[in-house]
Amino acid sequence: MEIERKYLVETLPENYTAFPCRQLEQGYLCKEPVVRIRQDNDKYELTYKSKGLLAREEYNMPLTKEAYEHLKEKVDGKLITKKRYMIPYGEYMIELDVFEGNLAPLIFAAVESDSMEAAESFVAPDWFGEDVTF
Repeated sequence: MEIERKYLVETLPENYTAFPCRQLEQGYLCKEPVVRIRQDNDKYELTYKSKGLLAREEYNMPLTKEAYEHLKEKVDGKLITKKRYMIPYGEYMIELDVFEGNLAPLIFAAVESDSMEAAESFVAPDWFGEDVTF
């Protein structure tokens, strides 16, 4: 089960580039339900996500590079590229996504929680913008 709040970010925090960063490329094979392929640095996976906004089922399955390249040709729409910065925040980990290419200058922050209660009581840092979870 994935329990995640999502936010738009308009102003990046000053030191975000000091945190660990991964390069992501992803594309969607289907949007309802979500079936996505992703290259995360040198790791490849296929993800299924059920319907839902704050909470939904999520399954990740590893792919070979060859399988990823084959499925990439079947992506519905454009490939998405972004840098993901992992920023500790109290007991949470902020995933800060800085989009590149045709989605730049879009910036999202996501925070996963272990429970619905924790997600609902999460207090975002000042630099977060609008909550777009729902």
